[in-house]
Parts: sequence; C-alpha cells; structure tokens
Amino acid sequence: MANTYTSLYYHIVFSTKNRVAWITPEIENRVWQYIGGIARHHRMTAIQIGGVEDHIHALVLAPPILAPSQMAQYLKGDSSKWIHEEFPELRGFAWQEGYGAFTVSKANVEGAVRYIQNQREHHQTQTFQEEYVEFLQRQGIEYDERYLWG
Repeated sequence: MANTYTSLYYHIVFSTKNRVAWITPEIENRVWQYIGGIARHHRMTAIQIGGVEDHIHALVLAPPILAPSQMAQYLKGDSSKWIHEEFPELRGFAWQEGYGAFTVSKANVEGAVRYIQNQREHHQTQTFQEEYVEFLQRQGIEYDERYLWG
C-alpha cells in the first residue's frame, strides 16, 4: 500500500484532582479554548472541548503517531502549567493522575460533540463518577474501584 489513511477520533476524559470544582463558569471558556490550542500545537484537531467544574471532555482527531497517553499528557500538562500562570489564585489546581480515552467512529462524532456541548445539563442528573463508570462499562473496560479515583 503506497499511502496510509486514518480516521482516529478519541474522546479523552479526565477530572480535576479529587474532583475539586476548580473550573468555574467564569473561566471555563478560556480553559476549553486553550486546551483546543494545545491540541493544535501537538498535531491534533480539537473537534469539541468542554466539561464542567470538575472534569473535561476532549474530542480530538489525532494522527497515528500519537498514542492516547501522549495526547492526555499534552492536554493535561500544558493546560495545568497555563492555568497556574494565568490564574495565580488557582495555585492548588491539578488534574487527576489518570484519564479515560475512548475511540469514536466518524459516524458517532456528531453525537459525541452534542454530548460534550450538553455537559452542564447532563450533570444536573448524573455525577462525574457515575458518568465515568458508565463510559467504562459501556466500553467493556475492566477496572478496580480501589484505583479509579486516585
């Protein structure tokens, strides 16, 4: 095969450390926009970035040379540094250690975008913990509750 063609969409989810509500509505749009810029800087295309006070959802299109662990590291590390610089009052801010990364088919991208856009409404009836466990179960991912929220 002379050329390589890919369509690799990832829905990456991670929370603030201990699910502390650091990302207030007053700053969330700036945070989401900055994370979109981080994605672009690292050769990803940010399709939709959003979330609520204690977690983020990032739907990105990525080249095959990027592993999900690299994507999460870029998004979390670069944004954490920027948040500390941009908002000195958030000096205690940190992201959780882990992350969730789920593939999304092209046919389901539109639904994933809507899901991310409606996070505030969605979380009126479901906590982040419930949402995250549902993601894991829906994907058939085994997990140990003892290490899920570290």
